[in-house]
Amino acid sequence: MTIIGGTGYGGAELIRLLRWHPGVELVRVTSIDQVGEPLEAVHRNLPKTGLVFENIPAAEAARDVDVVFLALPHKVSATMAAELAGVSARVIDLSGDFRLRDKEAYRVYYGDVHPHPEHLGTWVYGLPELHKEAIRGARRVASPGCFATAIALGLLPLAQAGLLRGAIHTVAMTGSSGSGAYAQIGTHHPLRAGNLKTYKVLNHQHTPEIEQTLRDAAGRGSQAPEFSLAFVPVSAPLVRGILATSIVPVPESVDVKALYGEFYRDAPFVRVLGSKVGAEVVAIKGSMYVDLSWTLGQVDPATGQRQLAVVTALDNLVKGGAGQAVQSMNLMLGLAETLGIDAPGLWP
Repeated sequence: MTIIGGTGYGGAELIRLLRWHPGVELVRVTSIDQVGEPLEAVHRNLPKTGLVFENIPAAEAARDVDVVFLALPHKVSATMAAELAGVSARVIDLSGDFRLRDKEAYRVYYGDVHPHPEHLGTWVYGLPELHKEAIRGARRVASPGCFATAIALGLLPLAQAGLLRGAIHTVAMTGSSGSGAYAQIGTHHPLRAGNLKTYKVLNHQHTPEIEQTLRDAAGRGSQAPEFSLAFVPVSAPLVRGILATSIVPVPESVDVKALYGEFYRDAPFVRVLGSKVGAEVVAIKGSMYVDLSWTLGQVDPATGQRQLAVVTALDNLVKGGAGQAVQSMNLMLGLAETLGIDAPGLWP
């Protein structure tokens, strides 16, 4: 295995998961900074790894390995598309550069023209709960975003059943690690600690990704619903974790417990809690697990519907990031889906 871009938080999680994964060997980690430094000198949670950061071209980094992980910022992975197109290794990208199929949506939400739009739509979207069989046979996987994973997992069963109509309202809170390893004014600790604030309201780059994923699920259920996502992200004073709440009207007749239980029957990392226990970040921190709960409101006599509030909690760096990429790797290599990533979270 090779990791390209190993000094950020996504790279750190990949190293933590892959270096001691029982089914693979991590042999190379590249970076443009900290070159020659041992991995553990930068990521101080690690014991000795025997590896140092190397600064080598992407094609050379991909030589003689089965899988290459791109743990690079948005817009950087996209520049490597042509160079990596000819390598025999499978490639898993953690950025948003190959998730969308629409080049115009990429331009609008990522603020730039994609340098290789011909590659859009050719990478398999790496959400195993929806695309497991496609991932098994994939050569190129675009791993989902953290907000996208949390919100989509809360809504996929409804999408497949054709129950999404009109505006879906979602508020999701996220920890500071989602902003990356390098400090910015909006993530600086004195301003973030003890604070809550919205950002990129109704304009977050994961919005078209989530809508695309939900439409894929609707298509799988032979549904063609008309809906849009009204998404409000919230910056929370946490290091790790996302808590997403989506509100959708559903007919009184819908059996929510049966719907979600059936959809996630073969999803090893989704824990369907139901309506008696609420999803919360402390229960999933540091793990691959996604906790999912809901609350149903009273029936509106005029419409025969009631409001359904679906809550999902996950760790943005694990199931929302590096861990999900390793889950895809396991599927691509024919390994057990949960191998090396099934440890429980921290408590408390």
